[in-house]
Amino acid sequence: MIRLTIPAIDEECLEAVREVLETGFLVQGARVTAFESAIAEYVGCEHAVAVNSGTSALHLSLLAMGLCAGDRVIVPAYSYPATANAVVLCGAEPVFVDIEPDTFNMDPTALEATLAELATGTDAPPHGRHPDDPPPEVTDPRDPQIDDPPAEAILPVHTFGQMADMERIGELATRYNVPVLEDAACALGATWGTRQAGTWGVGGCFSFHPRKAITTGEGGMVVTGDAVLAGLLRELRNHGQDPDAASPDFIAPGFNCRMTEFQAALGTVQLARMEDMIEARRQRAAVYDELLGPTGVRPQKTPPGSRSVYQSYVVILPVHEAEGRDAVIAHLRKNEIEATIGTYHIPMTTYYRRQFDFEPGDFPVADEVFARSLTLPLHDKLAREEQLMVVDTLVEALELL
Repeated sequence: MIRLTIPAIDEECLEAVREVLETGFLVQGARVTAFESAIAEYVGCEHAVAVNSGTSALHLSLLAMGLCAGDRVIVPAYSYPATANAVVLCGAEPVFVDIEPDTFNMDPTALEATLAELATGTDAPPHGRHPDDPPPEVTDPRDPQIDDPPAEAILPVHTFGQMADMERIGELATRYNVPVLEDAACALGATWGTRQAGTWGVGGCFSFHPRKAITTGEGGMVVTGDAVLAGLLRELRNHGQDPDAASPDFIAPGFNCRMTEFQAALGTVQLARMEDMIEARRQRAAVYDELLGPTGVRPQKTPPGSRSVYQSYVVILPVHEAEGRDAVIAHLRKNEIEATIGTYHIPMTTYYRRQFDFEPGDFPVADEVFARSLTLPLHDKLAREEQLMVVDTLVEALELL
């Protein structure tokens, strides 16, 4: 079978884990500290805090930022549910905005409209406005000292390893005095201009799930330039223990979100090869781009000046074949090719649809992208011959619709 993804685990990785297991010291020690330092250096941030998952990275970051009941966090409609779940688990409310049809990332125009509505107290539904609608007039939202920011955070997602437009999102965040936390789960190593993912807001959250470019099985990391935020994260991940005390002292209620030593050892080995892994994915994505050119199947856009790490290779099927997406996936799998959807339309999942009364049409771009998106196999072991087989079988499946 042509696998959707294969984690890049080799003998050096196995030996690094084996060495840790043989010591008997398995949880949050010197190797975790070393992994944190390596990530901080790679990204270019002063602090990195390792946790047990990307979801924990989001959850603890929002809590450390002071999120609580009644607060609002603006998130894209198209992402894995963990993005919005982390908000809800803080007691806060996710305010969804639509996405761009080509990058699949948060649409800055939709974000601006939503911020304007919230700033003026417009009785708007929680999903905000359609991107084509003009934003309501605002008295003067550009004062960075605005007393009552319209939301407590903006949580853009770098979907499938392609960064959102952080320049425009950052400008809006500054205008409305709303902090930005990046959901960079898929995007370690991605750049917008000369800046790395994770360095544009108060913090950036990464995941090391097996489908990411580098993996620790499960695992996550928060990077930040804020020493206070980093200290709060270290408390929260370890039962509220004071990270600076000479002897154990618990100064707050916290969680057990620690990373293991063998995860960190595995991650450190993989991080040393990060650029090679990214280049391997980019080369294979370029092959797909070439092969799919004549087919009408459209890949995710990489805007000029940005670098995607291609955590996944996701395409959009032609409009007239959208209803057959599940049949296409089934045909690929029948022919020993793993494929799946892109990711989820969060407001249309059962919990969020019922909780907030969302309906189809509330997020028209997310509706389309969710219905037509397809993830094709991509990993550093994928051969060109296998990619030819994937594309030929995909075209065959479309012809059968």
